[in-house]
Amino acid sequence: MADAPSHETPLNDDRLIRETGTDARVAAIIIPILNDMGFRLVRVRLFGQNGLTLQIMAERVDGTMTVEDCEEVSRAISPALDVEDPVEKAYHLEVSSPGIDRPLVRASDFAAAVGHLVKVETSVMVGDKKRFKGKISAADDTGFDLERDLSSYGDEPLVRIPFDVLADARLVLTDALIRDALSKDNREKKAARKGEADDQDETDVDAEGDDETEV
Repeated sequence: MADAPSHETPLNDDRLIRETGTDARVAAIIIPILNDMGFRLVRVRLFGQNGLTLQIMAERVDGTMTVEDCEEVSRAISPALDVEDPVEKAYHLEVSSPGIDRPLVRASDFAAAVGHLVKVETSVMVGDKKRFKGKISAADDTGFDLERDLSSYGDEPLVRIPFDVLADARLVLTDALIRDALSKDNREKKAARKGEADDQDETDVDAEGDDETEV
């Protein structure tokens, strides 16, 4: 499945929303490993009651994450987790991509999500609410602007949410989001095909140049 629209950002682009407790201990163990491999942590979440699942969401710098990437990450972090043993009970390790309706955890995620519908929770009241749903209209280094539906909220259509009060945020799956994700995926495939064609052209030219006969 294609991932949500995203633009390239450095590995040290700090997350705005971070884990606590056991999840935080897991994150501290695996972040250096992921970074060395060229991946970034999106989220750690331990859930389940009768059977625990430790979910690790990760991605490459460009926002992609293939099945092969997930397998590679799983093989790399499993030994470290076995040694450090941050989870007291038995669990199943699940490594996945953020998906199209991804959590938004970095400032770059919000910039890439401009124009899309999101659900947001804050740690303190913003205005008179802590839960919001609307489209991101703008984002910068300190926060983002959210356009709300007046028919649903009956108050100001635009709210400014600072990053330092965020508790949770994620994209809402919509037709527009799917179209953008598919469009991004198609662009990447075209670029890959063009790169392969350029490489083949260079190979053909080299082959022609080497085909010389001495007289």
